[in-house]
Amino acid sequence: MAARRIFRTLGSLTALGRVSSPNLPVNTSGNGLASLTSDFKNGMALFSNRKLSTSILPPDDDTFPSDLLTQKTTVLTPDRTIGQYQDLVIPVTNFQNEDKGFMVLAGDVFDVPIRKDIIHNVVRWQLAKRQQGTHSTKTLSEVSGTGRKPWNQKGTGRARHGTLRGPQFRGGCVMHGPKPRSHAIKMNKQVRRLGLKIALTARAAEGKLLVFDDLALPTHKTKNIVNYYNQMEKTKKVLVVEGGPIDEKLKLATQNLHYVNIIPSIGLNVYSILLHDTLVMSRDAVDKIVERMHTPINR
Repeated sequence: MAARRIFRTLGSLTALGRVSSPNLPVNTSGNGLASLTSDFKNGMALFSNRKLSTSILPPDDDTFPSDLLTQKTTVLTPDRTIGQYQDLVIPVTNFQNEDKGFMVLAGDVFDVPIRKDIIHNVVRWQLAKRQQGTHSTKTLSEVSGTGRKPWNQKGTGRARHGTLRGPQFRGGCVMHGPKPRSHAIKMNKQVRRLGLKIALTARAAEGKLLVFDDLALPTHKTKNIVNYYNQMEKTKKVLVVEGGPIDEKLKLATQNLHYVNIIPSIGLNVYSILLHDTLVMSRDAVDKIVERMHTPINR
């Protein structure tokens, strides 16, 4: 039941994925607008098929105008169709809200079609696999007690019994009770990997994916995280993903906050992403996640 409540968070994303982006008008009578549209489409196709997983665009790069990188501007993003495997450009900041350039997110990881059935199966697999399965009850041979027949077979007027260790007696055994076993179910690695991509795509489509240049804090005080959390809108729980070892200052600053959790990139999973409505990832964590998603699966 806990897992079903989590799946409802992806209901709006399924409808969002069906919205098609508006068609661009092409004036064939103009001088170059039709060719400009075709060149733009070809450029986007080449950009989406690149082999480079992620890249950071410094302010001195000629790819973006310098005036857009040095001043606060409002960027209008048109409605796009989710699941087109298009690379995403996202701004990079830090806990001090400083501009650190832009980062390109791989489209085959952060822009895949939303499938609620895959998310459901992956969460069931995670919850079943982490169940201990140490429950146990005693059978007739394991219950401590006498082996004597309690009374004669006939002549007493009572029901016939052969032992006091049966399930019908107090302190007796349990018939068909649980025994230690594994609750894990089988799931292909391709499906597990696809579930993580869908969860990342969902957070990116909602605008709840934040990329930081680094997760360094000036001090280990909890107020550093609390001040930044208070500036976030419509956020209840935050999951911070670090690429390498977790910084000691960050660990001390968040250990008393129940709404902020830290996890290394190697442990990022679907269930943890769905439990938190906002995902904060360092640039190193994004690179490692994309590298992991592009690594061939060993059969």
